[in-house]
Amino acid sequence: MRTRPLGSSGLEVPVVSLGSWLTFGDSVDEAASAAVVRRAFDLGISLFDTANVYARGGAEEILGRAIAGLPREEVVVATKVFGEMGPGPVDRGLSAPAIRAQCEQSLRRLGVETIDLYQCHRFDPQTTLEETCRAMNELIRSGAVRHWGVSEWTGSQMTEALAVCSREGLVPPVSDQPRYSMLQRAAETEVLPACAGLGLGVLVFSPLAQGMLTGKYGAGQEVPAGSRAAGEQGRLLRERFFAPEHFERVGRLQAIADGLGVPLARLAIAWALRDPSVTTAIVGATRSEQLEENVAAAELELGPALVEEIDEALR
Repeated sequence: MRTRPLGSSGLEVPVVSLGSWLTFGDSVDEAASAAVVRRAFDLGISLFDTANVYARGGAEEILGRAIAGLPREEVVVATKVFGEMGPGPVDRGLSAPAIRAQCEQSLRRLGVETIDLYQCHRFDPQTTLEETCRAMNELIRSGAVRHWGVSEWTGSQMTEALAVCSREGLVPPVSDQPRYSMLQRAAETEVLPACAGLGLGVLVFSPLAQGMLTGKYGAGQEVPAGSRAAGEQGRLLRERFFAPEHFERVGRLQAIADGLGVPLARLAIAWALRDPSVTTAIVGATRSEQLEENVAAAELELGPALVEEIDEALR
């Protein structure tokens, strides 16, 4: 597996990582999740991403048990804090008490002494950046966290956070985790250039647009049972992507993938990785076979002519 440096952290991480959003503790049982984690590690994936709110702590617990048998020094554990975990004042947000309390609980659920990458899941307008940055600095100085990052922050919010850290002598964030795929390119406008300029690593999530870029969904076709778009759980996906223009784009992309002799999912992940500012693409998997296909994207190089053809298909 190829690797890229994660910002200024000193970490080298694989260009494909494994996430647990909507899978561990949700659509995938513990035995299957453990099998996926073990297979991922065998394939060269060493970065495992989760969050405290995924399955209300269940994803962290399952991931913790799954990595327990792996060499700890070879595994990068990434989790997040911000979302609501309960009714109390320290059960949500990025205040110092909330960050400390939620970090303690994440460490316990993950079964580790240190979180390698602790990410602010969203920006908290109710808490000053100074307080959040100081709290993260405190966790790093205590050894509970190695590095910290953010997720879905704007370029200006990241710029201000680094300025606060520089001004106050605090350890700065090393990464951002934005949503990015062929069908969701908003990060190209501000976020990716900001990360490149600030020297932040980029862990993109949902590079397959929640499964839309696997080619399994078609206009007017019945949604496959058990897929992410099925049932009430898939309502948001259907509202976001089941539009004529998206189906048309996916059809054109499928033709390009067919011409290359590769699955559409592999092309989509390789496309996200074509940008040198992207450090790693976080993928989800319910079966080891899916993971093996996604990992193959690390070896697919897209030349300028092919990138231009894809851009035309997406217009």
